[in-house]
Amino acid sequence: MRDKEATKAKLLDAALDEFAEYGIAGARVDRIAAKAGCNKAMIYAYFDSKEGLFGELLKIQIDRVVQSVPITPEDLPGYAGRLFDAYREEPKLLRLAAYHRLENGFDALPESEAEAYRHKVEAVAQAQLEGRITAAFNATDLLDLVVHMSILAFSTPNANRDLVVRSVERLIAE
Repeated sequence: MRDKEATKAKLLDAALDEFAEYGIAGARVDRIAAKAGCNKAMIYAYFDSKEGLFGELLKIQIDRVVQSVPITPEDLPGYAGRLFDAYREEPKLLRLAAYHRLENGFDALPESEAEAYRHKVEAVAQAQLEGRITAAFNATDLLDLVVHMSILAFSTPNANRDLVVRSVERLIAE
């Protein structure tokens, strides 16, 4: 008897490495299936396509970070530091997101990321309305800056968590 959820989990685990290494275009369903110990037909049965598998994997990875790093508008420097830590622990998420944007355009946010982002923008906007954080930037721009500072640290050789936190502290200082 086949265990659908166990098979899906094996495919998702195998796909994480494959997509993080090769991107959507370069990933091969044969390699994913072989690593998962499954028939490649299971990819199409459970995810409809290689792109469907990638989309589901990206959603799961984004949801994991969203759940592990909730927004704290009153402590944006701490939030940026915790994001930095989460990306350090799961660097493949950044690679998946980069491949998604490269292959779909920079304006094409995955729906799960867009939904999580809307919630966070609303939390920042509410904190601004209540005067708890700076209103020097609109909520979307402020959150973009905070998030991208935590990501930028990965492309800067000497960057670390402290640099991210101090940068956000300066950003929001009034």
